[in-house]
Amino acid sequence: MSVTIDSLGESVTSEKDARHSASVYHQLLDLIAASGLSAHVSVKATQMGLDINSNLCFVLFGDLVTHAARVGRFVRIDMEGSPYTQRTLDLVCRLNENPNSHGAVGAVVQAYLYRSDKDITRLVEKGIPIRLCKGAYNEPHTIAFRRKLDVDNQFIKIMKTLLTSGLYHGIATHDPRMIEATITFAELEGISAESFEFQMLYGVRRDLQKALVRRGYRLRIYTPFGTEWYPYFMRRIAERPANVLFVVKNIFRG
Repeated sequence: MSVTIDSLGESVTSEKDARHSASVYHQLLDLIAASGLSAHVSVKATQMGLDINSNLCFVLFGDLVTHAARVGRFVRIDMEGSPYTQRTLDLVCRLNENPNSHGAVGAVVQAYLYRSDKDITRLVEKGIPIRLCKGAYNEPHTIAFRRKLDVDNQFIKIMKTLLTSGLYHGIATHDPRMIEATITFAELEGISAESFEFQMLYGVRRDLQKALVRRGYRLRIYTPFGTEWYPYFMRRIAERPANVLFVVKNIFRG
């Protein structure tokens, strides 16, 4: 199992806090590289000051992604609620254009948004690796699928596009049906287990995590840490109360 590390602290309200967040990630990259760990970092755009000053956010991310490229690591820019979708993807594309950091930055696409088909087309054309997830925010029916069946169908549709794109993507899900759909499709298409990875949350469905590794599939564990856990937890409740029940239920299953 490999890891992506997330230092908690999204939605900062000052330039000082944004710069402090960036410094934590620079320390992480150095420690990861020095230890030879199979690990990357995940960062939210609002943690780097997107709500304060978009230019500040771009500069901080630019330094971070260049640093990651220099030490052979990778920065995944996490996705937040729909008000941030376009700005976050534009940021990823802009960072990817820098020849010093091309290939060291990736995006996240949420399958339940109607716009996601067009978004993955744009990102894949630019050679940007994607983490595909279902989506955790409580979005309105005007912009997102609400029924689980529709979300699942869209997830599978996008997964197939990603696996046949020739790029290395992450399939982020704890849903056994989505996992088996991915494995079945990869086997039918002759896509090797080394050409993509599954991604799951730390501590959630550990039984499923171990089973995937035993079957020869790559798995990356999303590992958040830090003192800002309480506001992070409360935002998750506000966004979608079902998230909390899901996590608690599956922790005890593992």
